[in-house]
Amino acid sequence: MLINGVPRDHISIHDRGLIYGDGVFRTLRVLGGYIQCWSRHYHKLQQDCIALQITCPEAALLSEELQRLIEQRPSDGVAKIIITRGEQSARGYAPAENMISTRILTFAPPFDCPDRNYSHGIKLRVCELRLAHQPKLAGIKHLNRLENVLAAAECCDPDIAEGLLLDNFDNVIEGIRSNLFMVRDGELFTPNLSNCGVAGIQRERVIEWAARHGVPCWVSQFGLAELLVADEIFMVNSVIGLWPVRELSGIDWNHHPIAMQVQEWLSHAHD
Repeated sequence: MLINGVPRDHISIHDRGLIYGDGVFRTLRVLGGYIQCWSRHYHKLQQDCIALQITCPEAALLSEELQRLIEQRPSDGVAKIIITRGEQSARGYAPAENMISTRILTFAPPFDCPDRNYSHGIKLRVCELRLAHQPKLAGIKHLNRLENVLAAAECCDPDIAEGLLLDNFDNVIEGIRSNLFMVRDGELFTPNLSNCGVAGIQRERVIEWAARHGVPCWVSQFGLAELLVADEIFMVNSVIGLWPVRELSGIDWNHHPIAMQVQEWLSHAHD
């Protein structure tokens, strides 16, 4: 672990990331010592920092520190970047002016999951927890992830690989740790995240795949009833790649032709 470029395993109790969850993060897959989709990750990190008015470290600095971290470990794994607003000794929610952000970099072993998650798909569970609307935070991968923590606690069955999150109006939003797409009549649909949810870079890449291959892709609101009559459903994030969904609410899907095309493209395009 590197904290502000120094090998350490602790942060100040005055850091606002610890006290208030005041910060953002990115999770990056590393293959063969190479950071996958680095420019996309950094751009999204920068956008999220700007949205929260947190100073974002320069790309060159973060890249250099990540490489230092990766060189000390096996060549494959998962890197994580956390940027907090920084330390503040004064009490209260209001941040001080001109704060110096804290950067925390970690590296972990590769994510381990069964091969059948990719080839046959996963079982998805509808979570009871509903996501609250907060447009100012929508799309941002911020450190306040208690909704996801509580939702994940519902999915204790080892056969359930992911949970499905709806909002307070029963719109489909995302997975606990992934973005969702459905296929209907050869067209892609992904939930509108303007009120809540996280806009991941894999979601961005799937939308790009659709544009490159002439497949209509719609960002829209839809409910569980519409999702259950989809031709295909799949989940994506930067670490898992793409998982087709084989079962949700007693409905089974055995064929995932579009999902498999996208999965193949995502696995070979690393930009």
